[in-house]
Amino acid sequence: MQRTLEPEIMDKEENVSAYAKADFSSVNQKFVDDLIKNYPNLKNVLDLGCGPADIPIRLAQSLPKVHITAIDASKKMIESAKQAVTKARSNNQIILMQAYLPGLPFKSKIFDGIISNSILHHLPNPNVLWEEIKRLGESGAAVFIMDLLRPNSPEKAKEIVELYSKNEHPVLKEDFYNSLLAAFTLDEVKEQLKKADLSKLNAEAISDRHWLVSGIL
Repeated sequence: MQRTLEPEIMDKEENVSAYAKADFSSVNQKFVDDLIKNYPNLKNVLDLGCGPADIPIRLAQSLPKVHITAIDASKKMIESAKQAVTKARSNNQIILMQAYLPGLPFKSKIFDGIISNSILHHLPNPNVLWEEIKRLGESGAAVFIMDLLRPNSPEKAKEIVELYSKNEHPVLKEDFYNSLLAAFTLDEVKEQLKKADLSKLNAEAISDRHWLVSGIL
């Protein structure tokens, strides 16, 4: 099945609201737990495509000394994230910023960790993500990037949506389906890493619907 692009920026009120209210706690907590297990000494982390900031909040609560810069291209998503960060009392650890890939407004080689959950499938050109990671991560920086796996057919995508989001808001289910169609296969991700001269990073399928790229720059 060929990749079908979806909107690059999630900026409709109904989509942002549905996403913010959805329960991603188990997936997001596992993401944070696995990150900390492998890279326990993070101090200055960049989160690309932070959404409503659930992952930055969980990371801040788990590592009291970490500082997180969390960016998202959606103005409405950042507004939602600010409310969540304030509620969690994590303003002293998390800076939120509306920003776009490529060309993020940061100096090169300043982060010791770069993380992301589900940004790549939003990008028309996936190479911009890997190039920014190379530019912004200092030598020895941890990379921890997770996203969806594109299934082999629209029918399989519908099965995955019903299996994991059967009782979710219809808007969220539609977004999930479109995201699966816009996602990349593991082979495509490995080819992207090769093109970006990042083959030393490990790329693996970690579930029936997710892949993970991790390692040290």
